[in-house]
Amino acid sequence: MRSITVSVFLCDAFSNMVLACLLEPLRVVRDQTGAEISWSILTDGDRAVTSSSGLSVSPEMKIAKAPLPDLVIIVGGDKFRDRKEATAPRSLGRLMRGATVIAADTGAWVLAQGGFLNGRKVTLHWQLLEEFAEEFPNVLVSSDRFVQDAGFWTCGSAAAALDLMLLYIRDRFGASVAFDAGAMFLHDNSRRHGASFPDQAISQAVSSKLKQVLALMSEAIETPQPIPVLAKKAHTSERTLRRLFWDELQITPGRYYLLLRLARARELLRYSDLAHGEIALRSGFANATTLVRSLRRNFPNDLREGRRANP
Repeated sequence: MRSITVSVFLCDAFSNMVLACLLEPLRVVRDQTGAEISWSILTDGDRAVTSSSGLSVSPEMKIAKAPLPDLVIIVGGDKFRDRKEATAPRSLGRLMRGATVIAADTGAWVLAQGGFLNGRKVTLHWQLLEEFAEEFPNVLVSSDRFVQDAGFWTCGSAAAALDLMLLYIRDRFGASVAFDAGAMFLHDNSRRHGASFPDQAISQAVSSKLKQVLALMSEAIETPQPIPVLAKKAHTSERTLRRLFWDELQITPGRYYLLLRLARARELLRYSDLAHGEIALRSGFANATTLVRSLRRNFPNDLREGRRANP
């Protein structure tokens, strides 16, 4: 399992929700997989900053002394217009060299002040797109939910931040881990009462056609349908369906369907008293042995933690 060192840079009046959507998925990956993920909290001006809801956060260290990270997370705040000079972006330059940079909310504004985004395509909170474009004419502004341009990944809302972090986790740790991390935040306790695993586990921001297919998959957990059959039911071609999955979720339909069924099985293993053979049937597997074999391939940490996955 890969290790990750993260620098989290917070500005005055940052959003707690945006920060949580970026940091908590990494915490889940660390806790559930045993991956070595560590982060350092840094702040604008190396001083205590206050979130938009009044939470005071002090830096763990000065930016100049922070270790070189694999990932830099920048959470801008509501007071970005009050920043008179761009000392913070310049001091972040050393940390960003060679790292992936995720700038959320008004994070793109902070980076643009330091000249890091000239010629790059970015986005930020939708209310600021026009103002940002006027302030930084050398930056290409997009209205997309999130944008990836080389090592700079930008987004605006908390929901987009969560999607972007899940995408980073998928690239770094694989689709199974990202699916699991997303499910932790996008489902309520109805899962504990036998509700079928819904089609929300990755992103809500998909096309209507893809949402239709995801719903069909969710409705056919116990009796999985072949991909060509699903395509026909959605009135599209199999080729188009595969392209939609790859373009919008960066995963094949077969792989997504398997993870959906495994998620249902893991839900029942954790929260029900059903026999393993019954759980296998309810999640579309021929028997408990087949289910356990698939779990071992995709979620080995479940077995290392001694969860009830043996037939």
